[in-house]
Amino acid sequence: MIYFDHNATTPLDERVVEAMLPYLTAFYGNPSSLYRMGRVVRSAIDTAREQVAALVDVQTSQIIFTSGGTEANNLALSQVQKDVLIATSAIEHPSINDFSNQWHNRHISIPVDNNGLVNMAAVSELVQQANKPGLVSVMLANNETGAIQNIEELADLLKSEQVLLHTDAVQAIGKIPVSFPKLSVDLMSLSSHKIYGPKGSGALVINKKLAITPQLIGGGQENGWRAGTENVAAIVGFGKAAELALADLALRSEHCLNLRLQLEEGLKTIANVTIFSEQVDRLPNTTQFSVQGIDGEMLLMQLDRKNIAVSSGSACASSGGKASTVLTAMGVANQTAKGAIRVSLGKDNTAEEVKQFITVLKSLLIKD
Repeated sequence: MIYFDHNATTPLDERVVEAMLPYLTAFYGNPSSLYRMGRVVRSAIDTAREQVAALVDVQTSQIIFTSGGTEANNLALSQVQKDVLIATSAIEHPSINDFSNQWHNRHISIPVDNNGLVNMAAVSELVQQANKPGLVSVMLANNETGAIQNIEELADLLKSEQVLLHTDAVQAIGKIPVSFPKLSVDLMSLSSHKIYGPKGSGALVINKKLAITPQLIGGGQENGWRAGTENVAAIVGFGKAAELALADLALRSEHCLNLRLQLEEGLKTIANVTIFSEQVDRLPNTTQFSVQGIDGEMLLMQLDRKNIAVSSGSACASSGGKASTVLTAMGVANQTAKGAIRVSLGKDNTAEEVKQFITVLKSLLIKD
């Protein structure tokens, strides 16, 4: 199979599996236990916390392990009271916008331009109002288009108005450099399975000055911020994946960018192709495109029959035939948006696979 859906999930790195195995077999103790096996397991979690902290340039005390990016997003957004206005960009992951609509009594959507970048003027106007939001959430890099937001500029704008800023960095880590202090955000969400780690592990990175209110209560784990016995093997795997992602960041980024450029060069030889967010900075591994008059989900299934795995958008927002909410927010026409295909490349993909993809795609689109 040619696997081109790494923004949905990545395969487990063999080195990550190797790191996890002892904590699925021999070292099965509860990390809260005081005897030797418990202490060994606790030490493994501490090491993983150091590895994840290093990936985003923070101290270990700023890392709260969660069950994944969705829980991290939910925990971040629950840090403001339900009656406080919250603002999120129109292109956020469902775990941001759906949670905001259900948890908060007042939620406003921040518009984006036709490249998928947040409208800074709209944010500026919003935070200068008497009824300004208590928290703004804008993802660092979009999971569909790959467009990268200017979070530093947004942070500068919000700091002066004393508004909290959260960023979902799930798609960004391991692909571009991510520094929590440099971005100057208050909260940041991470996930393991996007960087060749296991599913079921993520983290919320916090500003040390924040007093965090937990959603899960009753065990005292994670410094009281997230109760429940830790998923030790998954956390260890997340830590190892973070260590590898940091060490190999430049190599992986360059490799994926070269493949993406090759892919887009091939796409441009096909008539009526639109590449979304092409004019702005994007993740090196992500291309979302549409072919005029072609249904994206139908094309996806045709590619699947050719043993090629791609996506029509976010794996966590199955559209059921509806146009992508991200592309709709960008002002893309409904028929064009419904034709969208996302290709997200990984560290083990090859130039030959990209070449084969273009050949197969042309055979499906260009009829005699």
